[in-house]
Amino acid sequence: MLRLFSTLLLAYWFFLIPMNTLQAKEIELPLLGDSSSGIVSKQQEYQLGRTWLKVFRSRVREHDDPLMQLYFEELIYNLAVFSDLEDPDLELVIIKNPTMNAFAVPGGVVGIHTGLFAFAENEDQMVSVLAHELAHLSQRHFARGLEAQRTSSMVTLAGLLAGLVVAATVGGDAGIAAMSASQAYASNSRLRYSRSNEQEADRIGLQTMERSGRDPSAAGDMFETLLMKTRYSGSHIPEFLLTHPVTEKRIADARGRSMGHGLRHYHDQPDYYLMQARAIVSMDSSSQDSITKFQAELNSNTLRPDAANYGLALAYMKAGKLKKAEMLISSLLEKNPRQIAYQYSDIEINLAQKNYSIALQKLNRLLALTPENYPLMALESEILWQDHQYEQSAAVLTTLTRSRPEDPMLWYRLAEVRGLAGNISGVHEARAEYFILVGAFDLAREQLGLAAKLVVADFKRSAIVSQRLRDVVSMEEKAKRL
Repeated sequence: MLRLFSTLLLAYWFFLIPMNTLQAKEIELPLLGDSSSGIVSKQQEYQLGRTWLKVFRSRVREHDDPLMQLYFEELIYNLAVFSDLEDPDLELVIIKNPTMNAFAVPGGVVGIHTGLFAFAENEDQMVSVLAHELAHLSQRHFARGLEAQRTSSMVTLAGLLAGLVVAATVGGDAGIAAMSASQAYASNSRLRYSRSNEQEADRIGLQTMERSGRDPSAAGDMFETLLMKTRYSGSHIPEFLLTHPVTEKRIADARGRSMGHGLRHYHDQPDYYLMQARAIVSMDSSSQDSITKFQAELNSNTLRPDAANYGLALAYMKAGKLKKAEMLISSLLEKNPRQIAYQYSDIEINLAQKNYSIALQKLNRLLALTPENYPLMALESEILWQDHQYEQSAAVLTTLTRSRPEDPMLWYRLAEVRGLAGNISGVHEARAEYFILVGAFDLAREQLGLAAKLVVADFKRSAIVSQRLRDVVSMEEKAKRL
């Protein structure tokens, strides 16, 4: 296990080598159990899943959008309250990838591709996918699969998890090949059990939606959209459909279970369409593509002109047409001055214009109303960084790492800005935390060793670094035992 972690990270010091060079055969992931271990315990399941997450993060760069991250976190934690999860300790990863995919991994890891926005027509359809994934976790389908058929299940699960990494890294074909190969090892009974899992996850997911006040019929709508995609996709089937096959019967079952809810009125969620616009602009290959797309929506008298104008503003900003972006955002703010997405993008425009003082004034007003708001604080740290206020930026990032210690990119940024501020021991400490989160324990120990030499005269900091070194050794030992 330690060899795996060190090998992965030595070649990828702070992402210096492009991700798209990875091949399916390079992916090695921890096996969830073996033929003599029986069903894995919940604690072991958690440790294995979080170990997998470290490997995943060492190979796949997450989508860097704090506003979208917070949106999904609030969405999924709200769902978790109404789910069957005993301990909703979840870790959400968002991947910028145009393919349709979502996945759940033991240990409470939930992954989402931004491409999901291209399929889900509204928030309840998006929620139907998330509720389904939470059901897989709450019913412990991975562990139950291992117990049901240990040998073939181990191969299948390891392959599927590896496929998730490849698919998120390089997109379609390599990931599909990895997952298809792993599924070929499964026996007919294993496939039947998989279908049973899917049926149970459908049923439990619909219950979660009902309890949370969501429209259960959205699940059938989402399945129908996916089935249409399957029919017209040819050989390029979305990764999600390889592990979540959709049939006419499955759609009918979802429709049948949601009957009786049709007369109830479900409110539309405008925030969803704003996040959808952000996802579209981030995925489009050029800003002009986005501009053309949103202008066409507006010309066709779309039912959601605010979201289309917001997407157009983001596209203009991406294209460097800041005046046009500013005019659109100002108009949207006049209609809805409390919409956080508009406020956030208004400040993003100020940052792009290098109007740092104005941007900070706006941020301070917003932070006075919503202290410790993650997207706003992340934006504040970026503005301070660009304005060469390195120590202040480091202070904001340090505060964020206390509330979000499992976010590797916060530690990555903190290392960078501490270096610019001249805090060299702090650089090594932040790098160590980053390497811990991507499973490179040997590199983490190296960084902490360098930090220890620099803080030897400071008793308190020296004690902290020494304790962290002991923590890393303990983590290594646990990794060896998995």
